[in-house]
Amino acid sequence: MPNNQHRLFRGGGAFSLRWCRRLSRRDWIISAAAVATLGVLYLSISPISVSRAFTKPNKNSTPASDWVPFTPLSKSTENSAVCLDGSVPGYHRERGFGSGSDSWLLHVEGGGWCSTLSSCLARMSTKLGSSNYMERQVQFSGILSHDPLQNPDFFNWNKVKIRYCDGASFSGNPESEFKNGTKLFFRGQVIWNTLMDELLSSGMAKAKQALLTGCSAGGLATLVHCDDFRELLSKDADVKCLADAGFFPNEKDISGNSTIESFYRDVVHLQGLAKSLNHDCVAGSEPHKCFFPQEFLRSLKTPIFLVQPAYDFWQATNILVPAAADPHGRWFRCKLNIFNCDPSQIDVLHGHRNSLLKMLSEYQQIPEVGMFVNSCFVHCQTWMTDTWHSPTSPRINNRTIAESVGDWYFKRDSVKRIDCPFPCNPTCYHMDFTHS
Repeated sequence: MPNNQHRLFRGGGAFSLRWCRRLSRRDWIISAAAVATLGVLYLSISPISVSRAFTKPNKNSTPASDWVPFTPLSKSTENSAVCLDGSVPGYHRERGFGSGSDSWLLHVEGGGWCSTLSSCLARMSTKLGSSNYMERQVQFSGILSHDPLQNPDFFNWNKVKIRYCDGASFSGNPESEFKNGTKLFFRGQVIWNTLMDELLSSGMAKAKQALLTGCSAGGLATLVHCDDFRELLSKDADVKCLADAGFFPNEKDISGNSTIESFYRDVVHLQGLAKSLNHDCVAGSEPHKCFFPQEFLRSLKTPIFLVQPAYDFWQATNILVPAAADPHGRWFRCKLNIFNCDPSQIDVLHGHRNSLLKMLSEYQQIPEVGMFVNSCFVHCQTWMTDTWHSPTSPRINNRTIAESVGDWYFKRDSVKRIDCPFPCNPTCYHMDFTHS
């Protein structure tokens, strides 16, 4: 059972999770729990059971080799590449071996965004804005696992978990920092550049195969930086990108307001993201719109794979039905557990799925683009073993997410796996916050 690598951030959250819960035997999971209000959009990731009791693993009983230490960015001070609070960012790295010695997998941590001075200042007292609050060791699982039974195609690659502490998907620029003495640093792009230089100098420059991936805000960072990552490596290297729950659509909420667009506009303006976003897109559109993958995905030259739940609970809670759009709380129970939704609410969720599929339809004929779009009420599925690759993992056409990504990366199959609508897939893991 994978370890909970992240403390739950409770301040301002819409949900809270307990470490243990007694649940039925079927469908136990794991996934990301969004602890968010739209004003802050914090994302804390925490495993949760949905079918059998789960207890926090005892670090002392876990083999030392399973724990990967934190590595501070060596040129952080020299390059002024710092977290929101000025602390030194970093990563966790496990070296590859055997046939994977010259292959690299980078996984970008998720964690939402901050759009205002107050919300960014609030992040400074959490691991999402300061390395002072980050774990010194984490356990690699899912796509980062070194166990071939859990991670058949990438188990022996060099693997790097990139910690996230800038609040803008590694795209902020210091020109937008406050000049009034506020101790707040917008250095996401500087962190990214410094980190890439460090990894290149420590062996990644010789990579023959590479996969840049990330979850949620880290999935968006993956798409934003995908082509630039490709340019860093040899032209002979096989370089691709995988975004997990990183396709955030520019959709109006149920009250007809452009809540997520307004929020992204504030993020892009506050942290000066325009110069880090897709240049072709920014040249013809408002910069904040180019933070939405639907606006720049067609411009990417590097092969990409999208792992996306069609009933993403984070999107349901923050894009489709934010608190302001549901003043009487009619959606409260539905957002806690999709099985609590009434028929009219299910119809709205189906509509959200249909909009997603319409956005993705133009990529279905492109061989270099892969997709795994399942009908699960979940968010982020690649970094936990039980949703990535296990006997009880979610499947489409009897293939797990890991098998689908491997089929695409190694060109064993052209992967465009689109699930039938909820509740047709019995292999799905559906998050349940009812008793949290």
